[in-house]
Amino acid sequence: MKHIGIVACSAEGAALCYQTICREALTLVGKHDHPRVTLDSIAMARWLPAFDTGDYAGVARFMLESARVLAAAGADFAICPDNSAHLAWDHVQAATPIPWLHIAGVVGEEAERRGFRRVGVLGTRYTMAGPVYAEALGKLGIETMAPEAADFETVDRVIWTELVDGVFTDESRQAYNRVIARLGERGCDAVALACTEIPLLV
Repeated sequence: MKHIGIVACSAEGAALCYQTICREALTLVGKHDHPRVTLDSIAMARWLPAFDTGDYAGVARFMLESARVLAAAGADFAICPDNSAHLAWDHVQAATPIPWLHIAGVVGEEAERRGFRRVGVLGTRYTMAGPVYAEALGKLGIETMAPEAADFETVDRVIWTELVDGVFTDESRQAYNRVIARLGERGCDAVALACTEIPLLV
């Protein structure tokens, strides 16, 4: 088994990523067994100024700082359970000491396997308005769609004011379900929960 490195941004998303690896391993590897996992966490407060100014080379510096820690710990490859961080992908790939899995690339492969043709994207404003999913899924002939303006604001607001702090309310769950339903009405046959905390809510 390969040694997995996790580059953490938000605590909730990184914790879910780690737990998911271990739970999936129950059927893929065996009881009480899973790949070795090393997680490096740089506080999200340090990342956010770079996100807010669109400084994706700056975001990449945090990702590469973690990647070097993971490489030194023996990780064979890295994953980052932060969709928006993939806006820094090209900067990261130019200097990474170990390979990475691209989060939207993996989602695209699964969408293609399931035969989806139009995928709604829920995430932070950086992810919903950015090119990460449009480019990765577009290469596979899959269209992506963001929520319309009011829903876009709701999805982003709930992430930043609740989900990243571990707050999950029925009101927000119902709001997200309505957003998902409206994407379905606009022709989406699937929705990517492209913020690692959203599966904890929906």
